[in-house]
Amino acid sequence: MGDHGERERLMAGLSGELTPSGHRLMARVYYADTDFSGVVYHARYLEFFERGRSDFLRLAGVHHTELAGGKHGERIVWVVRRMEIDFRGSARIDDILTVETRAEEISGARIFMAQQLKRGEEVLVEAKVEAAIIGENGRPRRFPREWIAAFMPGKL
Repeated sequence: MGDHGERERLMAGLSGELTPSGHRLMARVYYADTDFSGVVYHARYLEFFERGRSDFLRLAGVHHTELAGGKHGERIVWVVRRMEIDFRGSARIDDILTVETRAEEISGARIFMAQQLKRGEEVLVEAKVEAAIIGENGRPRRFPREWIAAFMPGKL
């Protein structure tokens, strides 16, 4: 007996959605995300932001497995070079959060992204992220032109 499209319906929301300004992902706070007081442990916010960036890449057509497999002529990976985080409020167990991600600038091998983690309309945490792509030799690699169009439509 088939699943009557259930898998497709479940998968549709798994990676969030592209928005006119970037990407949006919903996430629930689980017990494992919290400290002994039921508040999200500070390092877990980095994981929520990572999920947002990874799913933004995926929906924009950039897949980590393809990059590691050498799709662009050599194996390349993403690295976070710098991150600035502003903690404004705390998320708690069972909260439903929204991770918003947008690309602000792409320069050579670097991308500068802004992220917000919200509960409803309340901004709990903001991050500025500088990431880059590097080749197997550890050297920076220029962003393919098609990625610029995918991450920053209308900016070419």
